[in-house]
Amino acid sequence: MHRDIYSGHVRLNGEEHKETLIAALNYATNLNQLRHFEEAKSILRKTIPVARRVVGDGHELTLRLRWEYARVLFVDNVATLDDLRESVTTLEDTARTARRVLGGAHPLVPDIENDLRNVRTVLRARETPSPRSA
Repeated sequence: MHRDIYSGHVRLNGEEHKETLIAALNYATNLNQLRHFEEAKSILRKTIPVARRVVGDGHELTLRLRWEYARVLFVDNVATLDDLRESVTTLEDTARTARRVLGGAHPLVPDIENDLRNVRTVLRARETPSPRSA
């Protein structure tokens, strides 16, 4: 259903319409929930530059797209260290921009920062060799 809605918005409004960008976010979020990580990454990699150009880097929609992209990178059980590092970098930048533009009281900011803490923890655990492997 989300794919059909997204495709319909692309046909009706084009890829650079705000409603299309929202439909892309909803579609990617749904794909992430269904664990279709590669397809979600593909949609987000295509949509984020469009959102940056159309609504700007500090717009809440762009921040949400970037946040979802970082989430897709780290929730995958087979995420590589590079995926986790890219997720941390994306979340650091997104959190900084969200705090500056939206303010610390905006509900999106602590959610992004919480995910940043979580992915940093996962990354540290994966980068630190276990005593058994030494």
